[in-house]
Amino acid sequence: MSSSRRAGPLRALGVVLLLGAAASGPSAGTAAAAAAATNYPGIGRPATPKEVAAWDIDVRPDFLGLPPGRGSVAAGEKLWEAQCASCHGTFGESNQVFHPLVGGTTPADVQRGRTATLAERAYPARTTLMKLPTVSTLWDYIRRAMPWNAPKTLSTDEVYAVTAYMLNLGGIVDEGFVLDQHTIREVQQKLPNRDGMTTRHALWPGDGLGAGAKPDVQGSACMRDCEKAPPRIASALPDHARNAHGNLADQNRLVGAQRGVRTAPPSTSMAAGPATNPAAGGGPVLALLQSQGCVACHGVENKIVGPAFREIASKQGTRGDAVAYLAGRIKAGGSGVWGAVPMPPQTLADGEAETIARWLANGARP
Repeated sequence: MSSSRRAGPLRALGVVLLLGAAASGPSAGTAAAAAAATNYPGIGRPATPKEVAAWDIDVRPDFLGLPPGRGSVAAGEKLWEAQCASCHGTFGESNQVFHPLVGGTTPADVQRGRTATLAERAYPARTTLMKLPTVSTLWDYIRRAMPWNAPKTLSTDEVYAVTAYMLNLGGIVDEGFVLDQHTIREVQQKLPNRDGMTTRHALWPGDGLGAGAKPDVQGSACMRDCEKAPPRIASALPDHARNAHGNLADQNRLVGAQRGVRTAPPSTSMAAGPATNPAAGGGPVLALLQSQGCVACHGVENKIVGPAFREIASKQGTRGDAVAYLAGRIKAGGSGVWGAVPMPPQTLADGEAETIARWLANGARP
């Protein structure tokens, strides 16, 4: 949330969170910061304008906050193949872990502004471009959160380029398109689901506020006579779908290409506890793995997205050419040896790749 463009600015430093719930603008935020500093003497200090600006990077649907820059579809394709395809697929189809980004839209949807496939209950998935109503949301998310193992490392021009390539994958812009702070307004008028946003939400089941549906919020008190009639908690969801962090293989429909990888603990747990955190053991190799983002996909003991380091060491560390082979695999990337999820080529120096390879060949021990 923006601090200078939103009501209720947020100013935070250290352990201090300063809230101005009814204020708006930098001067109001400064006043709120000063008031909070008075109420909590000796704890933190008001954030400087420069510090606030570093967090104040949101982009609104009307494009307020969008920085100048430009990126072509061609440049975005190169970035995609290097930093995005390993998780999201060459064509946005993703893999067993990550949800598809592209698909389910048609040229008719681009003309109409409403994705027809969303009304088809039998369709196997809901892709990002099927649901997206504002292109600013896509741009802002890529800027803040991608790539997964190194968020906020893309330059502004790179964010424009990756966004342009993704829009091209969805058939929204052509391959010669260049996205910038001006042409992005044209894209908004071409999104397949640009008219799909609604505030008429209802509790599931029910479509909109049609027959049998209830609004999210009732206008009268709902806790009368609680002792006589205790509230009953019920769900229309099946048991296997109630936990969003459960086993993906049990949460996906068994139709189409999106099946869902088994993510049930403990053997393939996605959570990296002390046993799976390579940095916990210390040492120069483990620090190198941490700095290069390797630990985002690999644990020492347990599989995350890619195989555990000790699993690699056990399978491939005994080769006669283990160091050369593993260093080559690290640099070149690839898929198929450990499953369908590919590893992108890594940009480590040759000496760094050899250091990791030698560590693996020696059993991946701290």
